[in-house]
Amino acid sequence: MADNASNNKRPRVTSTDGAIRHDIDVLVIGGGPAGAWAAITASASGARVVLADKGFCGTSGATAPAGTGVWYVPPDEDARERAKASRFKLGGELAEQAWMDRVLEQTWINAQQLAEWGYPFSVDESGEQRRTSLQGPEYMRLMRKRVRQANVRILDHSPALELLVDARGAVAGAAGVDRQAGERWIVRAGAVVIATGGCAFLSNALGCNVLTGDGQLMAAEAGAALSGMEFSNAYGLGPAFSSVTKSLFYTWATFYYRDGSMIPGAGSSHGRGVIAQTLQTQPVYACLDRADEQIRRWMRTAQPNFFLPFDRLGIDPFTQHFPVTLRLEGTVRGTGGLHLVDQTCATSVEGLYAAGDAATRELICGGFTGGGSHNAAWAMSSGFWAGAGAADYARSRGRVSRQATVWRAGGAGLRDGGGTAPYDSDDVIRCVQREVFPTQRNWTRQGDLLDDSLSRLDALWHRVRRAAPARSALDAVRAREAAAMLATSRWMYRSAQQRTETRGMHRRHEHPLLDPSQGHRLLSGGLDEVWIDRLAVSRSATHAEGVTA
Repeated sequence: MADNASNNKRPRVTSTDGAIRHDIDVLVIGGGPAGAWAAITASASGARVVLADKGFCGTSGATAPAGTGVWYVPPDEDARERAKASRFKLGGELAEQAWMDRVLEQTWINAQQLAEWGYPFSVDESGEQRRTSLQGPEYMRLMRKRVRQANVRILDHSPALELLVDARGAVAGAAGVDRQAGERWIVRAGAVVIATGGCAFLSNALGCNVLTGDGQLMAAEAGAALSGMEFSNAYGLGPAFSSVTKSLFYTWATFYYRDGSMIPGAGSSHGRGVIAQTLQTQPVYACLDRADEQIRRWMRTAQPNFFLPFDRLGIDPFTQHFPVTLRLEGTVRGTGGLHLVDQTCATSVEGLYAAGDAATRELICGGFTGGGSHNAAWAMSSGFWAGAGAADYARSRGRVSRQATVWRAGGAGLRDGGGTAPYDSDDVIRCVQREVFPTQRNWTRQGDLLDDSLSRLDALWHRVRRAAPARSALDAVRAREAAAMLATSRWMYRSAQQRTETRGMHRRHEHPLLDPSQGHRLLSGGLDEVWIDRLAVSRSATHAEGVTA
């Protein structure tokens, strides 16, 4: 189904290209929580590991700058059944009981590990640790420390640009650039874990400036499939003057028109849709005026960075009205991502594994956002499994396999398409944003508007593919971000076209009801020609196999 190029059309990796080289067992691409857990676990399995982060491992990504809930439930059968049921219907019944069980159990185990490592969980009135939330700065500072203690080599500010594949098409490493030194690097590896996060389309959502879908593009170029890309229209609510899209506190908000009158229904369970509709014609204001003094004190402690923009501007969000907006968070809070074929978090391409927001979260969330809590639990668990799976696979291949010839799998922005000049990356990004940002196109989808957007996105993709390669390694970083956002927009809108119903966060204007006959997953992939296929959802009995202490 994939349209990745054959090796005879790909350039070989040679010993004369001047790149810094590493020869290891497992390469982890991405340094957020999923990547950190993957690197630590792979190393504990005896693998030699390199972790390459687009930013600085420990501070980049959506988790590092903020607090996050965790889907943490102690091993009580009734409590876990309630936890699983809480979002099963919301997600259109696309989640799988076995995967939910595995994640709940592995998250519980990993949280115990965090406590042993010294994470400062808060304590309740009875002296018990509260393990249902994590402060991003402390969490990721600890994870970076543990990655280094695991003897993992960290390549900071070193985005990967493309995967390497061997003669069989198996993934055999990656190539990228050190942005600070301006030098190219090549890692030959027995297995690769993609933990690059989701795609937020550079919407200025907190911590999402590095989350542009790069890992999904690289994987698709090697032939990998994605799943659930129609569940990609998550919008974060936040102040119009701030990137903070942590929305829990708006539970205590009242929403207003410009004239100070209340917006009916904006504070209800369907309030986000009311706000989206209102923003299409006029500004929306909020005030956290339903929070009492005790709640206000708790808020300041739980999410101090939420209040920084207000404090800088001299706004009291508890008494003054402030403008709010919706920022597209795409597959960061959505559930679409790389399709996983087994419990080791292997993708459909040999030697390639995926974890965290780079992978589909339909397995535990179905078609409804994992928010912070489910996504945080998934990052811990899938990172753990992907790291172990990659280490086992690399061990099975042996060192000899890494001496074979490998080819570069990257395309747009890296290879010559016959054009006279590189494409304008910033212009491509703006063009994609014009199609995916507007809530009238993406919050609730409509067939004719999907067709309209795809006609432009498809034409833009073919223009990008015909362009000359980026002029420098640093230019290539931006070019690949632009290409990844463009590819992501086409997978998600083509999938949205095919799901002719309303299920989970996917809403179709002309198909407002859930269709029982569409209780399947939609796989997608391809580059020049995007393909869509159906996959039945496993209804296996509830069990927790595959959990590792």
